[in-house]
Amino acid sequence: MIRVLAIAGSLRTGSFNRALLDAAAGIAPAGMVIELADIALPLFDEDLERAGDPPAVRALRERVRAADGLLIATPEYNRSVPGGLKNAIDWLSRDAPDAVLAGKPVAVIGATPGAWGTRIAKSHLREILTAVEARVLPGPNLFVRHASAAFEPSVLASLAGVLAAFAAQLAPSSSAR
Repeated sequence: MIRVLAIAGSLRTGSFNRALLDAAAGIAPAGMVIELADIALPLFDEDLERAGDPPAVRALRERVRAADGLLIATPEYNRSVPGGLKNAIDWLSRDAPDAVLAGKPVAVIGATPGAWGTRIAKSHLREILTAVEARVLPGPNLFVRHASAAFEPSVLASLAGVLAAFAAQLAPSSSAR
């Protein structure tokens, strides 16, 4: 069984990106399970880190460590990634043995009602993830312009394609591992 931890870049309960991850969990390929993670964490602060990571940070770090890969759905805030998502990455990218993002396979998707469909945010997120040595799935891309309660069949078909490509990368027989 391939275990994927899904992270919504938006902290809003009713976010389009959380809905996109819920849809992904519902159409995951056979042999893949997708679980949603919470990134409502305190702001990264080296003083907090020195005192011992907060419980929410430790819990998220363990979930990332246990996952075969991450599926991140990000909105675009001011032409970049949301602060909460960047904060979670800052906590998760700290030095070994706790740098759980290093070498971790990651697929990036996103939904927004904006015309650009998260293109800039996803580009920034890929740069950030590359800097922390995560292995980012190069494609296929999924840019969702979404402003309703349900995703169109074409979006779900594209999402299924992303999940199938990610499953192929995560499969134990994959040469990428």
